[in-house]
Amino acid sequence: MRAARAAGDVLAEHFRPVEALRVSTKTSATDPVSDADVAAERVIRELLAAERPDDAIVGEEGDDKHGTTGVSWLVDPLDGTVNFLFGIPQWCVSVAADGRAGAILDPSHGELFTVCAGEPAALDGRELPSRTAATGTGAQLATALVGTGFAYDAAVRERQAGVLARVLPRVRDVRRAGSAALDLAWTAAGRLDAYYERGIKPWDVAAGTLLCRGAGLEVHDLPAADGLPAGVLVAPPAIAGELLALVR
Repeated sequence: MRAARAAGDVLAEHFRPVEALRVSTKTSATDPVSDADVAAERVIRELLAAERPDDAIVGEEGDDKHGTTGVSWLVDPLDGTVNFLFGIPQWCVSVAADGRAGAILDPSHGELFTVCAGEPAALDGRELPSRTAATGTGAQLATALVGTGFAYDAAVRERQAGVLARVLPRVRDVRRAGSAALDLAWTAAGRLDAYYERGIKPWDVAAGTLLCRGAGLEVHDLPAADGLPAGVLVAPPAIAGELLALVR
């Protein structure tokens, strides 16, 4: 929680005006990284180095650090960089200790999602309702609001469009907001009924999938297939099987 808040403070200072940020690209011309990403990850690493010096760290913007304790931190200092750069308030900080605990901070809305393994997920310290019951909009696939995301690679996006064409007629509607970690947090909170995405990285989903499990949702790995990279799907038990059959 403290690491996420420290990074959130850095990002809030950079959010506007974004014209002052130095921006470069990573995997493609549409995959940006800014000095805000780097600065936010730096403060997280500094906090962990001071308090958990022997743990491993895997971060999006920095080199991996090996550890000796068996605990690995997965850090996404700014998930939703494109939204951040365009001034869209749908981005977050995600910090997780591999399968043990996670925190996702949404600085734009002042919300902090947290979870410890085996315990219920929480929003701002209040336990989130369980998503296991076959009631509400997620009880049937036809009434489910489903979140997803797309890869940066154009060829992969073309294949993802084919999957989306199968999903869209079978559900209430689809949302593509732009931050995988925050999509997962919102699914845990019931703002989306289900979520799937391919091409995500471990730091994108480490905290979010733990949140979803803590809210009673099923979490399924999507294996790489048909030119599509591996991914993840989360959904209530009542519709998880149907949705899996559509997106695999």
